[in-house]
Amino acid sequence: MEYMLNLVRRHKAGEPVGIHAVCSAHPLVIEAAMEVAAAAGPDQPVLIEATSNQVNQDGGYTGMTPAAFRDFVHGIADRVGLARERVLLGGDHLGPNAWQGESADAALAKAEVLIEQYVTAGFRKIHLDCSMSCAGDPVPLQDDVVAARAARLCAVAERAWQAAGGEAPVYVVGTEVPVPGGAHEDLAELSVTTPEAAAQTIAAHRSAFVAAGLDAAWPRVIGLVVQPGVEFDHHKVIDFRPERAVDLSRMIEDVPTLVYEAHSTDYQTPANLAALVAGHFAILKVGPGATFALRETLWALADIEAAMAGDGKGSGFKDTVLEVMRAEPEYWRKYYSDDPRDPRRARFDQQYSLSDRIRYYWPHPAIQAAQARLLESLERDAPPLTLLSQYLPAQYEAVREGRVRNRPVELLKEGVARVLRQYMDACNREACNREACNRDAGNKDACPPGAATRELEAC
Repeated sequence: MEYMLNLVRRHKAGEPVGIHAVCSAHPLVIEAAMEVAAAAGPDQPVLIEATSNQVNQDGGYTGMTPAAFRDFVHGIADRVGLARERVLLGGDHLGPNAWQGESADAALAKAEVLIEQYVTAGFRKIHLDCSMSCAGDPVPLQDDVVAARAARLCAVAERAWQAAGGEAPVYVVGTEVPVPGGAHEDLAELSVTTPEAAAQTIAAHRSAFVAAGLDAAWPRVIGLVVQPGVEFDHHKVIDFRPERAVDLSRMIEDVPTLVYEAHSTDYQTPANLAALVAGHFAILKVGPGATFALRETLWALADIEAAMAGDGKGSGFKDTVLEVMRAEPEYWRKYYSDDPRDPRRARFDQQYSLSDRIRYYWPHPAIQAAQARLLESLERDAPPLTLLSQYLPAQYEAVREGRVRNRPVELLKEGVARVLRQYMDACNREACNREACNRDAGNKDACPPGAATRELEAC
């Protein structure tokens, strides 16, 4: 993980640089992420992360173990032509997350197996997330309890790395961890983590690592998860406001080896993403935002196919997806209204919610078959430019400029790539973002904190 360690060093030296982590198991999302990285230059890696409920020793909801996910990602890299050494693998929310209904002892025992398998498989960016309460635990957990559990799992990771060889892992810790996949409820405002709370979390973890004999691992703890005031619910985005996080951003400047990791940055504007990086949120996580873009493009392609068919139906791709979701509500029922008196609400959320629970259904055999019919139809008869302009105007421009071919898979990947390029740009900006700096009528305190002194003065 020398790239990650060097990235932190550069950021701490004043460069407004960062990296985004693509948290998805969808092959087209991963392929698009790799192509964006390849286009960014020969030294740009791509960071792909799997979550503990997505990929674990039992297969998770993808059916893949950590080793299987590694092979899956490497296979895509080989197909794209991206060298495997440019693919960084991370584990997200690794801890008792998938077993919260069990006792802490039982859940942590399973989490130890999880950690060992991730590290043995070659995952080297490890988010040690023990922030969630298990059966019988108080809510919320105290910092010292979270830290002690994280140190216990770190010890497992260190042993697994020493047995497997290769580069040493780097770690991300934290206690104020947003819910994976976005908020379940409607949101109006969020409280930003206080500098005191962040400092206390760091101190608790440092003490726990020392107590566990992990002094050598502590310099490789590169990220702290806090709440910068960003989130999304089903139909609304809470935007980053740099002026609310000024004190939090300044606090981390005195910690030589740590930057912040920002979760739930999906749907933030390009200016907000750049402001997050400038404010020391140098690791940006994106997941549902990428698969939401994929769903948007699939929906548009289905509309294009229906218009071309003349009968308004085509392959019936949308209907197939919604029928499967209605018959198998496991992945959305806890999130969306399921009131039988208002079936339109559930149908609307299933398609358009920013939490994008539809992403869990793409591997379903019936949906895969319907998608294949849709793509085969549009591969056989390419969409006319008029319909591209109507339903996919950004892809229309890319086709007209010769950057993208008018083929359905290319159009799908471009829909995702447009989102990921915003992250790539935000993580590689050389100067502070003027729009963010001027947001508060020229107030210098509203400028993204932590950029080089000359950039702050220019703002």
